[in-house]
Parts: sequence; structure tokens; C-alpha cells
Amino acid sequence: MVHSIRPRTGGQILVDALRINGVERAFCVPGESYLAVLDALHDAQDDIELVVCRQEGGAAYMAEAYGKLTGKPGICFVTRGPGATNASIGVHTAFQDSTPMLLFIGQVARDQAEREAFQEIDYRRMFGPLCKWVVQVDDARRLPELISQAFHRAINGRPGPVVVALPEDMLTDSVEVSDAGPAKHIEAHPSASDLGEMSRLLERAQRPLMILGGGDWNAAAVNDIRRFAERWELPVAASFRCQDLFDNRHPNYAGDLGLAAGPKLAQAVRDADLLLVVGARLGEITTGGYSLLDVPVPRQSLVHIHAGIEELGRVYQPTLGINSGMAAFAAQAAGLEPQQEPGYAAWTRSLNEHYQANLDCPASPGPVQMAEIIAWLRQCLPADAILTNGAGNYAVWVQRFYQYRHFRTQLGPTNGSMGYGVPAGIAAKLAAPERMVIAFAGDGCFLMNGQELATAAQYGANLIVIVVNNGMYGTIRMHQERHYPGRVSGTGLHNPDFAALARAYGLHGEVVASTAEFAPAFERAVEAGRPALIEIRLDPEALTPRQSLSQIREQALQGH
Repeated sequence: MVHSIRPRTGGQILVDALRINGVERAFCVPGESYLAVLDALHDAQDDIELVVCRQEGGAAYMAEAYGKLTGKPGICFVTRGPGATNASIGVHTAFQDSTPMLLFIGQVARDQAEREAFQEIDYRRMFGPLCKWVVQVDDARRLPELISQAFHRAINGRPGPVVVALPEDMLTDSVEVSDAGPAKHIEAHPSASDLGEMSRLLERAQRPLMILGGGDWNAAAVNDIRRFAERWELPVAASFRCQDLFDNRHPNYAGDLGLAAGPKLAQAVRDADLLLVVGARLGEITTGGYSLLDVPVPRQSLVHIHAGIEELGRVYQPTLGINSGMAAFAAQAAGLEPQQEPGYAAWTRSLNEHYQANLDCPASPGPVQMAEIIAWLRQCLPADAILTNGAGNYAVWVQRFYQYRHFRTQLGPTNGSMGYGVPAGIAAKLAAPERMVIAFAGDGCFLMNGQELATAAQYGANLIVIVVNNGMYGTIRMHQERHYPGRVSGTGLHNPDFAALARAYGLHGEVVASTAEFAPAFERAVEAGRPALIEIRLDPEALTPRQSLSQIREQALQGH
């Protein structure tokens, strides 16, 4: 897109920059602080769809999920003060998930700065630790330069969120300035010597384990890393909520290092003599609270490949650190040939057998068996179905018993943020309307962003929401029973009829009270031709796949 230099408002220059960078959809809650942008978007509506949400947290989650699914920066507009603080949850999620995202915030007029004007906040100080970069654009002439920099920062190195503050009077200034071109993805590549050293370490290993995770992946990189794993007969584990980076049905798959990890996989990390970590940061969840590897020098040999140079040696000192984008590394790794037959096929096979055994689950208390429901979905959903979830014990069933087969079929917050599943599912359905989208939420999780059902109805995002209702904040209750058994405080919930609430929004609503009721209810939801919600009423005793609430309490009491 080429513009002659003509007078334009700051709002128009900004929207032109979005078009130049290929933005097709933006999420927002409107505010008077960026009316000039909304006006410019009116003229760009054939190019950019504006999705109006019901709360800024939901809008920011949608932008984050959209960025995670598409690989392009998710775009979110919010107003100043309360709008920005509400949206901060999506920024934190994007930061910890390494998701490209741009949050635009309307700001007070420049002549009102530092007066604690209406809803005034210094966003550099507020968002500094939560994102890759914060900038306030005080001169409309600098919009092309600074928006270009924002896109470049969001997509390059370790991807992540960028926050841009827009003083409202700057957006109405009329200036003459030329546009910047679209941002370019600039990818680091591994050196030949790095790849040679990695090959030598692999050939000397007896119990290697590859761990995949993080951002910066695409479908080609996922295919290439699979070819590499097959050629070298490597066992492959996924970091927390990154299970869609490797086909879970593949004989090399060893499971995920998340909250539902099999105990034998955690032991395998300890027993491994070489960890090949591709893209994962090796954060708290993936490392079992930093207990599976010694800090700062692991006893295992560690080859750490990451797009962000700042992550190499941040917690764990690697034997070999490789600064590379995932696509560049995977493409070159796929072409590496072992000089001899790898000697760890039996090790790989045993880890896969442990993973397969972890798909079995003893019966839970009550008439609803969540493991059986997830197993039914595993058999019946299309391979490219997208599953989203927020945070809560209900997600353990999804992550332990579902098998992700294709890239970008899992959208879950690695920062453990509640309320993510519903808005993420809406964004996914808008981005990929031809694919089935299932959004999981607990009863507590759902009511943090359940109002976005109105957004799903408004835009025809025909996802299926599954609310697992056990009448409590289940994860907190689990920890409460372990540390303060029998002393229930602050974790009980009084809930609405979720199916009736969904119908009030114009959705199809169902209630499931037994395992046998789920499949017919799901099929009716699919056939409804509109967004749908299924409430599963789960016995509170069915707190985890491995232990009931009473078992957790009794074990804690015995320990006391």
C-alpha cells in the first residue's frame, strides 16, 4: 500500500499502518479516548473487522488467542485507566506465552499529563514488566516509525506483547508524513558448528529427551521437528500447554510436562543424560518447580535452542546454547543424519508406553466420568478441532486425556490465567470458522468472562462451550485440603443455571448430569447452528483424575 503525502489525522495514520501490516481483525471495547481511531476504522471496515467485546479482559484474551493461533500480532484497542488495567491480564498472558500482540491504549491529552487527569496512568511504569516494550506516541508524525517498531518487536526474537499509548489529542492532529513498509520477520539461524556439536552430544547420549515449547512455531517447523525426532529416534515431550507441537499419537511422544504429567515422565527428565530443549523457557511448571534440573548447572547435558538470546542461560546454564528461530532450527535439524544407528530406541519406546498408560484412569466419584467424556471427544472430534481452556482442575482432564494431533489445536494460558477459554474460543472460531472449536471452562473460570457469550452471538462465532461445574474453585480447594484439611474457607461457589444463562444470550444450552448424556447433548450442540453451551454437573468429590476430595483430605490429615 502506497500513500501520497497528504494531511491525515493521527487516527488515520495509525489505521493505515495496521492495513500496511496486514491486520485483518482487531478486538476492542470502545472508549472516548480513541474516537479518532474508531472513526478511521469506519473507513477501513472493508479491510479490518472490528470485533466489539464486553470487557477489556475478554478483548485482550481474544487478541492473544488470535495471535497465538495465526502467528500474526493480535490487535486490541482499549480506553485509558480502567480499560487498560482490565486488559493487562491479556498482556501478561501474551508475555508468558510468547505470543505476538499489540495493545493500543487511548491516553489523556498531552497538555493534561502528570496532573492525575481523569483515568490517567503512566503506562511505561505500569506495563514495563509485563511486555516487551511500552511506547507513548506524542507526535503524530512519528506514528509510522513507532508502529513499525512495535510490530517488529512483537514478532521478532521471542515473540510477545507491545503496548502503545495514544494521547487523544495526538490522534486528532492533522500532519503530513509518509508511511513505513510492513514489518519483517527477522530470524536467527543456528551455525554449522552448533549443529555439529549438537549431533555429537546426541550420538554420545544413552537417554536423551527432547522438550518442545514456547512461541515462534509454524506448521512447517512442527513437521520438520517431527522428521528430526523420527530420524534420531528421539522421545519427545511437550512443555506446559504446548502439546500441539507434536502429534500425541506418534510412537515417539512421551507426554507433556504440565500439571497432568505422568510421574514416570518427570522421572525421565531426572534420569535423562541429555535434554534437547527446543523453544521452551524451562519455566516453573515444566520443571516441576525448578526441581527436575539443578539450578544453575543441570546434571544433565542441556542443549537449549531459543529465539530469544536473553533466555539462554537465564536460569539454567546450557552445555550448548543455540540462538535460533524455531523454523530455522527445525529445518536444519531435519536434514541432520546420524553417523551411527541411535542406541536409545528402547528408551523412546518405554517413555511412549508410560504415556499410553497414563491415558487410563480409574473411575471418579459420581455419575459423570470426565476421563470417559474426554476419551469420547478424542475419538470423535476432527483432527483439526481447536480446544481452548482457562485455568482450573477441570483442565487437567483435557490435557491428560485428549490427544492433540495437529499444530495449533490447543490454546491454553501458560500463565495459569482463569477466564481465558471462552474469549479464546471465540477468537479461534472467528479466525478459523471452518474448524470446530471447543472452549472448556470451570464454573469459576467461566464467570470471569462469560459475558463474552454476547460477543459470540453477535458475530456468529459458533463454538461449543463446555462448563465443568463442581460448585467450587477446585484448584484452590485442592491446595486448601492438602494444607488445611477440612477447613473450607473462600472456595465454595453459588452458581446460576449455566444452560439457562446461555439461552438468555441466544445460545443453545444443555445440561449433562451423567456420562451417557454427554454424547447426545454434544451432537445436538453441533447441529444447533449457533453458539452452544453444555454444562456438565460434576460431583465435587471428583476433584482430580488421581484422587478424590476426601482422599486428598484424609492423606493430609494422616500427614498432620
